[in-house]
Amino acid sequence: MLVIGGGIAACTAALSAAETGARVRLLAHKKSTLRQASGLVDVLGYAGGDGPLSDPSAGLDALPEGHPYHVVGEDGVRAGLRIFDEAVGDAYRGGHTDSNALVMTHGGAVKPTARYPESVAPGLASSSGDMLLVGFAGLTDFDAPVAADHLTAAGVPFSARGVTVEFPKRFRADAKVTRFAKALDRDEEVDGGTVRSVVADTVAEKLDGESRVGFPAMLGDDHDEDVRAELSDRLGVPVFEVPTGPPSLLGLKLEDMLFDALDEAGVRISAGNPAVDFEAEDGRVETVIVDQKSRPTPYSADQVVLATGGLVGKGLDSDRESVTEPVFGCHVPHPEDRYDWSEPEAFGDHAFARFGVVPDAELRPTDEDGEPHFENLRAAGGVVGGADVAREKSASGVSLATGAVAGRLAGEEATR
Repeated sequence: MLVIGGGIAACTAALSAAETGARVRLLAHKKSTLRQASGLVDVLGYAGGDGPLSDPSAGLDALPEGHPYHVVGEDGVRAGLRIFDEAVGDAYRGGHTDSNALVMTHGGAVKPTARYPESVAPGLASSSGDMLLVGFAGLTDFDAPVAADHLTAAGVPFSARGVTVEFPKRFRADAKVTRFAKALDRDEEVDGGTVRSVVADTVAEKLDGESRVGFPAMLGDDHDEDVRAELSDRLGVPVFEVPTGPPSLLGLKLEDMLFDALDEAGVRISAGNPAVDFEAEDGRVETVIVDQKSRPTPYSADQVVLATGGLVGKGLDSDRESVTEPVFGCHVPHPEDRYDWSEPEAFGDHAFARFGVVPDAELRPTDEDGEPHFENLRAAGGVVGGADVAREKSASGVSLATGAVAGRLAGEEATR
């Protein structure tokens, strides 16, 4: 069977299908949106005007009709989280409880999330202990004083203070976060010692009784655990990372973990070329056509899971007149008048946020009459409509849940 996509929904669908014993191939066109994401896994933070929710399952009934969670049910959500937990192992926390944790973002907001990297754990907003946030003058992704002020305004039960210091090594003004991480990985020599020792000495001078210190998520890449351990030891307090925007090291690391899990599960991966067309017969997809450097290449398909993402991930196309699903031409309902796609308020209830294919009970995309387009085609993740994942804080959860269920159903069919 084939899974089309390269993000968290596609990876989950492929892993779920592999558990059934199916032979699975993942067709990934380009780098996934995971590298643009925070690395946090949100299941449901807000629903029906309520939030932040301490228990995601408590908000499921308040979600609107047609939401993907109503299709897969709570069991589907749990199945997705189980697959995720097994894929990432000890690198993530949160699997011990059904409750959300309150994690700070790089802007100083407090976000309810179900799973979070181990490096983030000491900085939970629900934990006690005064906090010093450290930003670097050459790294614009994180303004520590502003983040600390926002945390304080949010009413966290501890004191938060932010400082900005110079990084020991000078880089170009447009240096990416990975360059800072590599310098810490290699513990490069600088004036006064090494990068790690000078960072620790500089921050130690700023400490004023705080019991934990947060840095932007750039504390090493290949040797991140060693970097955090050494800084913590030198400072004498726990050190944690604050999730940052793109390019996101935490997102990149999560992508690597998921693809390692795919390799271990025996999933074959074909990357770098888009699925552009298909051949069908008697209501079933028979072949998916991939564009390999302008050469159409067919892949036979007994079962197919479409997990190409939504408008942001280019799994849906839009112009001034319409919204379409470009690979199989699946129906995407939307208002005829483009002015009805959004609300005047920037944070309003925008219709476009819920655009996507409409799944049946088995996650098969349906046509205008509510009938499946194809008997053996299922959808997962952002290409599925009905959820405003940004407002709900549910993007990863929807991807995990629909991926787990679509992959299992497709895998069971493929092995019959």
